[in-house]
Amino acid sequence: MKVKKILGIDVGGSGIKGAIVNTKTGKLKTRRYRIPTPEGATPDDVAAVVGKIATHFKWTGPIGCGFPAVVRNGIAQTAANVDKSWIGTNIAQKFEEASGCPVVVLNDADAAGMAEMKFGAGKDKNGVVMLFTVGTGIGTVIFSHGKLVPNTELGHVLLNTMSAEEYASDAVRQNEELSWEEWAGRFNEYLLYMERLFWPDMMIIGGGMSKKDDKFNDQLTVKTDVIPAKLRNNAGIIGAAVAARLEFKSRNKH
Repeated sequence: MKVKKILGIDVGGSGIKGAIVNTKTGKLKTRRYRIPTPEGATPDDVAAVVGKIATHFKWTGPIGCGFPAVVRNGIAQTAANVDKSWIGTNIAQKFEEASGCPVVVLNDADAAGMAEMKFGAGKDKNGVVMLFTVGTGIGTVIFSHGKLVPNTELGHVLLNTMSAEEYASDAVRQNEELSWEEWAGRFNEYLLYMERLFWPDMMIIGGGMSKKDDKFNDQLTVKTDVIPAKLRNNAGIIGAAVAARLEFKSRNKH
C-alpha cells in the first residue's frame, strides 16, 4: 500500500498532540489537536488519549507516534516523564488496541530529528548533526551523514553531579525561576560538554525552546553552529508520521 498521509502523534510530558501529515511535503493537513497528558501518564490512560486523537480525526489508517522512552521494536526500555510501568510495555500494541489502527512508535526526540533532517534546519546537511529537544526534559538526536543513531539518551548524562535535564531543561528554568542569563549559562555548559564528546558540525535546538532562541543564543560559547529547529513544536508530529511511512514501506517490500 502506498501511504502519503499519516496521522502523527507526539506524546509529551505535558501534552499529547496529533495532526494528519503529508509525509511527502512535511506539511500538516489539519490543525494540531492537543489533549493534556493525564496525571501519572500510565499506559492505559495515555493509550486512551491516543485513541481519542484518532477518533477526533476519524482516522483509520497508519499512525506514527513519538514517545518519551528508548523504544526497541515497539517496546519501551525506559520511561522518561511517564509512569515507570511503561518499561517493558509494547507501546505499539497498546496504541493499536486503543486506536484500531496500525501504529509505529519511536523515541520522541528521534521523531523530531527525522523531521528536521528531512524538511527543516538539517536538510541536506552532511557530517554530524545533533538535535536537542528542550522542554520538560532534554531529548537528544544524532545523525551521521544523514543516518539516525537511534535512542541516544544524552539528556541523562551527569553534569555537576545531576542529570543534564535536572540541571538545564526548560522545566528547571521555570521551576527554579532562573533568569534567561542564568539558564543560558547552564545550557551552555551542557552544549560545551556535548561538543567535546562528539564534535558535531551543527547543533539544532528543538522543543519549546526553539521558539525562544533569541533569549539565549547570543550567550552560547560553543564553536559549533547552533540554530533553532525550523519545524518548532510540530517536528515530533511530522517526524513520527515520516517514520511510520518508511516503516510501512519497508514492510511492504518483504
